[in-house]
Amino acid sequence: MSFTGKYQLESHENFEVFMKAVGIPDELIQKGKDLKSISEIEETGDDFKVTVTTGSNVITNSFTIGKETELQTLTGEKVKGVVVRDGNKLKVSLKGIESVTELTDANTIVNTMTVGSIVYKRISKRM
Repeated sequence: MSFTGKYQLESHENFEVFMKAVGIPDELIQKGKDLKSISEIEETGDDFKVTVTTGSNVITNSFTIGKETELQTLTGEKVKGVVVRDGNKLKVSLKGIESVTELTDANTIVNTMTVGSIVYKRISKRM
């Protein structure tokens, strides 16, 4: 299955606790908790471009599977990481945050981000 497509956030769990744990200010957490982000993924072989738009905030990351690249985190910081593919999952570890993005069926992406014992789960549906 290809990740290529546009997906809208349908539901999420542990948003506030996770965002606080990674250092997002309370006022931004309150503004962001009800926004339905849109993720646009372009997959060409092992090359990916992922653009996530949440309100007026846009984060774009481009990477090649298995190669070190600079990626922008939720806090806006840029850090080096290597995205690996494991079947229908994309995995990366950035500054203590473990991220797994899984294409669970042709129309659903589940992204889990873990920091310490806090797991933030996002479920997005193809638009």
